[in-house]
Amino acid sequence: MSIPDYQSLMLPLLRFAGDRNEHSLREAIESLSEEFKLSDEQRRVLLPSGRQEVFDNRVGWARTYLKKAGLLSTTRRGFFEISQRGTDLLRQERSNIDVKFLEQFEEFRRFKASRKERTDESGVSEEEKTRTPEEALEGAYQNLRSDLAEDLLARIKQSPPSLFERLVVELLVKMGYGGSRKDAGKAIGRSRDEGIDGIIKEDRLGLDIIYIQAKRWENTVGRPEIQKFAGALQGQRARKGIFITTSSFSSDANEYAARIDSKIVLIDGEQLAQMLIDHNIGVSPIANYEIKRVDSDYFTEQ
Repeated sequence: MSIPDYQSLMLPLLRFAGDRNEHSLREAIESLSEEFKLSDEQRRVLLPSGRQEVFDNRVGWARTYLKKAGLLSTTRRGFFEISQRGTDLLRQERSNIDVKFLEQFEEFRRFKASRKERTDESGVSEEEKTRTPEEALEGAYQNLRSDLAEDLLARIKQSPPSLFERLVVELLVKMGYGGSRKDAGKAIGRSRDEGIDGIIKEDRLGLDIIYIQAKRWENTVGRPEIQKFAGALQGQRARKGIFITTSSFSSDANEYAARIDSKIVLIDGEQLAQMLIDHNIGVSPIANYEIKRVDSDYFTEQ
């Protein structure tokens, strides 16, 4: 079973509150997760931002929509109970409650109007209709980020090798490796020995060394290349290495790197592009959107 969308949670949430007792959102989340028999893995699935569980977010929005329709009411901070309207609705023994059904209530229509939601949903997919606002926003962000990563990787492949080398240097330094950029720049691209493209400090004190292989390739990197790199590490009595490519790694290459004693981290083109975006290398921000919520503590009596 997949994680239910927020509309599918509305009626179960209203039934949960049907005992007319005061409940917290956390109680509702735990009860509904048991009702839908969600696994621990499903409960741990996070929104793209990684700041909240998807299921928790959807239960929260189901509660919000029911409150805006006057079916639930807030009793105190973080707690709610069913309203008389909600109780009357449960007596109708409906099979489901969705956004379209809630539009019969004037309060909910005002709520929708204030959020400037589209009234014509003919061109909206079913998946989009069942997303919470956070999911819609983060989904749009991930699409933009994916397009940016694809464009960034294409630019890297078209650039001269020296630029690729500089990107690798700057990325590793921003991630905390190599000490200063000057030190890292001296290390990367200097070795060119036995399958090793560069050497960089793991920390600013140089307590350990990481060997680097960087390939600006189009073809998939297979197991033989990783074996060659692992052999080069052994020749240097090295324990750690990073293999970076603008293409991808074969399944055999990934399995081999995971199985050997030496610690070799494989970074493919997609991962490289995402890391560059995270550290603002080769990209520049064009807009920032800050999402805020009510600070409940501010309104708590001292």
